[in-house]
Amino acid sequence: MEKTNIAIVGMGTVGTGVARLLLDHGDRTSRHAGRTLWLKKAVVRDLSKPRDIELPDGVATDSIQEVIDDPEITVVAQLIGGLEPARQIMLDLMEAGKDIVTANKALLAQHGPELFTRARELGRSIAFEASVAGGIPIIANISQCLSANQIVSLEGILNGTSNFIVTQMDERGASYDDVVRQAQKLGYAEADPAMDVDGTDAAQKLAILSHLAFGATVDWADIPKVGIDGLAADDLKYARQLGYRIKLIGSAKLAEDGLELSVGPTLVKKGTPLAEVRDAYNAIRVIGDAVGPVFYHGLGAGQMPTASAVVADLIDTAVGRTRLTFQTLEYFSIDQPPRVKLRDADTIEGRYYFRLPVSNHPGTLAAIAAVLAKHDISIASVIQHENTEDGPQVDPVTLVIMTHAATAGSARRATEEIESLESVSGSVVRLQVKD
Repeated sequence: MEKTNIAIVGMGTVGTGVARLLLDHGDRTSRHAGRTLWLKKAVVRDLSKPRDIELPDGVATDSIQEVIDDPEITVVAQLIGGLEPARQIMLDLMEAGKDIVTANKALLAQHGPELFTRARELGRSIAFEASVAGGIPIIANISQCLSANQIVSLEGILNGTSNFIVTQMDERGASYDDVVRQAQKLGYAEADPAMDVDGTDAAQKLAILSHLAFGATVDWADIPKVGIDGLAADDLKYARQLGYRIKLIGSAKLAEDGLELSVGPTLVKKGTPLAEVRDAYNAIRVIGDAVGPVFYHGLGAGQMPTASAVVADLIDTAVGRTRLTFQTLEYFSIDQPPRVKLRDADTIEGRYYFRLPVSNHPGTLAAIAAVLAKHDISIASVIQHENTEDGPQVDPVTLVIMTHAATAGSARRATEEIESLESVSGSVVRLQVKD
């Protein structure tokens, strides 16, 4: 059987999982590839560090140059995070004639066009299924299986860490800090979970999917985003009372005048598929003009789901499938004009949930309703729990308002004006609503 020599750069959680699949299940990968995928080198930072896997003699090295200089290594799984030196390492590997498999979504979101353009110039390929949604094959489905479609919209839970945290807070009543620590122990969250919980990770993944689905050239930092790090238990409680669950949703929707993009905590109607996605699972709903709605669901965080996607890319690259499909992604290029422009975020319409701390006095609701009406926002429902005669008299009280459809700009301006009212004490919470 023919042999393809593989190298892994970065033996962290995912790299260890990839090595385990290659070493322990070589019969499986060989059967699917029609050739042996041989792990020849694994580049690590510290050779003396204990590892959860025993590598064959001579495989581990702390020199990336050994991989670059070895002409027998033709495919490299580049699995280190961050932007630098990851970007330069990838360029150096491609210059040396290596095809690349990567899980680094931050790198692709920031430098994808540059890296893809250089790969084409060198006759190389980049496979990146593991960069979005862990074990869900969403990259292959959008770029290959749904290629007969114009994608109309895609939306979903793109960060398993955030979904795990929100699920545990919602269903167990656990505190945010406690759940973050639990997620770190389980390997779902990094020591510094900021990029997961502030929406950055989801925005980077949404930028990659938008490139593939719509030909959009978008800096992930320009995508309006709100994370779950400020999510309060009260909002989870009121969402349940209203028949919703809160999920961190990344959304891309094609409109006549451009592409709508957003990431943020969203009230999702109970009983709908996205609302029922729990723990570290991801889910993505894609609508194509020919196929209609398609739903993908699977683990989006953790060692082996991500390693599964990496090894699938290694197989596709070894047999030549990646090179064929890679050439069709011509618009993912530094010199290719975007096929679609982004809409002004303020013009995007949707329903909203408002939670306000207000004075328990006559006229308060009327004043708030007047501000909403001024900004063309119609009230759909209101929740305010009354003070009971035998219970403590609370002031301020919590007022929850659900609106009909309004523009994001109107909702933002109304929020600012409501917060200036004397009857409102503190910040207003505003979340999107999806029915």
